Amino acid sequence: MTNPWQFSLAGARLAGRSGILELMDDLGRALTTDPGMRMLGGGNPAHIPAADALWRRRMGELMADSDALERMLGNYDPPRGNPPFLKSLAGFLNRTCGWDITPAHLAITAGGQSAFFYLFNLLAGPMPDGGSRRILLPLVPEYIGYANQGLSPDLFVACQPEIEILPDHEFKYRVHFPSVEAALATGNIGAICVSRPTNPTGNVLTNAEITRLSELAKAAGIPLIIDNAYGLPFPGAVFLDDATPVFDDHIILTLSLSKLGLPGTRTGIVVARPEITEAMAAMTSVVGLANTNTGQQLVQPLLESGEIISLAREVIRPFYENRAREAGQWMREAFGDDSGWSLHRCEGSFFRWLRLTGLPIPTRELYQRLKARQVLVVPGENFFFGLDADWPHRTECLRLNCSGNPETVREALHIIADEVRNIRLHGTISAAPAV
Repeated sequence: MTNPWQFSLAGARLAGRSGILELMDDLGRALTTDPGMRMLGGGNPAHIPAADALWRRRMGELMADSDALERMLGNYDPPRGNPPFLKSLAGFLNRTCGWDITPAHLAITAGGQSAFFYLFNLLAGPMPDGGSRRILLPLVPEYIGYANQGLSPDLFVACQPEIEILPDHEFKYRVHFPSVEAALATGNIGAICVSRPTNPTGNVLTNAEITRLSELAKAAGIPLIIDNAYGLPFPGAVFLDDATPVFDDHIILTLSLSKLGLPGTRTGIVVARPEITEAMAAMTSVVGLANTNTGQQLVQPLLESGEIISLAREVIRPFYENRAREAGQWMREAFGDDSGWSLHRCEGSFFRWLRLTGLPIPTRELYQRLKARQVLVVPGENFFFGLDADWPHRTECLRLNCSGNPETVREALHIIADEVRNIRLHGTISAAPAV
C-alpha cells in the first residue's frame, strides 16, 4: 500500500522494516494464527507451571484485597514508577547484592525495549557541541532489538569478537579488548553497552571482562550499560555459579520482569545514578504519561519476602538450564559427526546459537526455507549491526529458542539438520520433513 504522506527521517527509520519487526511478527503469528509452526524463533519465555501458578496466586491475592485491584487498574503511577515498589526494590537489591541504592536510583519503563530506546537516544546521536556520539558494542552478535532504535543513522559501532574453539562442537565469543580500546580512542563514544547473558548466544561475559569494560568506561567518562534481562539477581537464567551482578556510579543496569514469566506486563527497570533515572521519568511522561502498574503490583511482595530469589534459583534457572542441555543433546543427535556445525557454549538465557561454517547460502535464505517447512528460527545477520567490515561469519548463524515443547524442539532441530545437509549436497529443499 502506497503511503500518501511523507514521513520524517526519524519516522521513516522507526516505521521501516527491521529485524525486530520481522521477529515479533513471526512470533505473534505463530502464537495466534499458525499453531502448526514449530516455534524456535522469538523470545517469548516458556510457560513454566510453577511460575504460572505463582502469578495466578498473586492475582488471587490482589483480587481478595479490599481495593488493590481497583488501585492497580484505575490509578496512574508517577512516571518514575510506583513509590512502594521502588522502595521495596531498592531494599531488595541492597540486601541481595550488597549495594547502597535508594528509590532515586530506580526508574520503571514500559519494558526493557523502551528503556534502551530512551538510553541510546539520551546518550548518543547529535550533541549540543555540534559533534555526534555513538554507542559502542564491545562484542557482537548483540541483541536484535537495539539495531533500529537510533533516531539518527549509524548510532552503533561494534567490535568483532575473538572466537575460542571448544571441544564437542562448541565455541565461545570473547571480548577483543584492543578493538574496544581503539574504538574508545576515537573520542566519539557516548556509552558502552552489553547484554549479560548475551542475547542471542547465551554468552555470559566473565567477571574479569565486565570489570575491564567498567574500568575503560570510567576512564573515558562514559557509562557502561548492562542489559540484565536474563541475569542476576532475577530472573536468574544464568548457569554459572561464579557470575556476579555489578553496579557503580558510572554503570546503568537494566532489569526486566518479562523472563520471570510476565512479558505481557511490559515492565522494565533502570538502575542508575539519579540524573539518569530522572531523565527516564521525564521521557516516560512525554511518551506515555506513566507505566503499567500490573507487574509492579504482582512482584512487590516477592521482593519483600525474598520469594523472588527462590523463584529464580529453584524454578527459572533449572528449567532453562535443562532445556539448553537437552537442545544440545538433540542437536548432536540430529547433526551427528557432520562437520561444519557448532554451538555457542550456553551459559545463560534460553537460546542456542548455531554456527554453520561454510554454508553455501546466507542464513536469511535458510530461515525462509525452514519457514516453508514449518520451522521458525531467527537468522543471524540481524545480530551483527555496527560492524564496518563485511564479516562472513555473520551469515553463518541461527538463533534458536529452545524453551518450547521438548518434542517440538527436537523435531525442529532434526528438520534444521536435514535442510542443512540438503543445502550442502544439492542446494534444494527436501520433499518432506525428516523427523
